[in-house]
Amino acid sequence: MSDDDRARREKLARRFTEALPFSKALDMRIDSFGVAVAGMSMPYSGFIVGDPGTGIVHGGAVSALLDTCGGLAVFLHPEGTAPTATLDLRIDYMRPAKPGHRIHAWAEVYNTTRTVAFVRGIAYDTARDQPVAMLTGAFTFAKKAL
Repeated sequence: MSDDDRARREKLARRFTEALPFSKALDMRIDSFGVAVAGMSMPYSGFIVGDPGTGIVHGGAVSALLDTCGGLAVFLHPEGTAPTATLDLRIDYMRPAKPGHRIHAWAEVYNTTRTVAFVRGIAYDTARDQPVAMLTGAFTFAKKAL
């Protein structure tokens, strides 16, 4: 990726997350980005706890992070021309996120049609090979005319 392309993608990524008030409320940050690939994370906080007795993070917060990361990957696809929206989202929860740990998400676009982008992703806390949740999703996509 050239420096110009990297700078353009970084600007797009920042614009995407700044347009989403809940990503600010959950203190999501962009950790990595590339061609149709994104990495994001959010800190552990009492705001996202679903069970005060155990400190376990609410599944909705994990889902929001994965959905946002998936949308960002679509937004960064070089053949796309418009903003995106989630059409279908499946989150498979593997285990609870460990209390006190930052939650990371990674997503990639693995296929596109003229109108749909297909995304897969993962959420994890301490190790990527020990997922908290897995994402498969479909997002709106407007492919550039050839």
